[in-house]
Amino acid sequence: MSTISEVITKDHRELEQYYNEVVNSSDHDHQERFGNQFTWELARHSVAEELIVYPAFEKHMGSKGHEMAESDRKDHHRLKELWGVLSAHIKEEEVHDLPALETALQSAGAGESENMAKKFGRTKALVPSRSHPSAGENKYFESAMGMLAAPIDHIADIFRKFPDETISPNPSTK
Repeated sequence: MSTISEVITKDHRELEQYYNEVVNSSDHDHQERFGNQFTWELARHSVAEELIVYPAFEKHMGSKGHEMAESDRKDHHRLKELWGVLSAHIKEEEVHDLPALETALQSAGAGESENMAKKFGRTKALVPSRSHPSAGENKYFESAMGMLAAPIDHIADIFRKFPDETISPNPSTK
């Protein structure tokens, strides 16, 4: 069974792969497919972190966890702008935030990280697959608005092009 850190790190590597497929290709169709895949995965990953991981930071790590969660939330809003920010964000999570969370989760009991990893995967299947900046910056309002947008995003994904060799963005098959 995977830990939450392993699941998130796997997502990070996929995001890097999809991004590199876009910027290193001169084929427009290839760029479109992997750009859609990147956007789809980034949106689901970010919302799942905000719903599952950041509350765990706050629950298990007190004020330091709250600071980490707020910093990461701000990063996610800036992620919509630049890959460089995403790359730095990934490094910060993998080097500092996730190891600290894993340490805190060990004292919460056996299997806590693995349970979070399962919740993270289930959450990604239900959340929006596109960014919705008009939902605002309030973590509660943004999550609620995102959940209302998710079905519309999922329907629109049916008509978008994705890489042929990747798993369908249909949440029921991922």
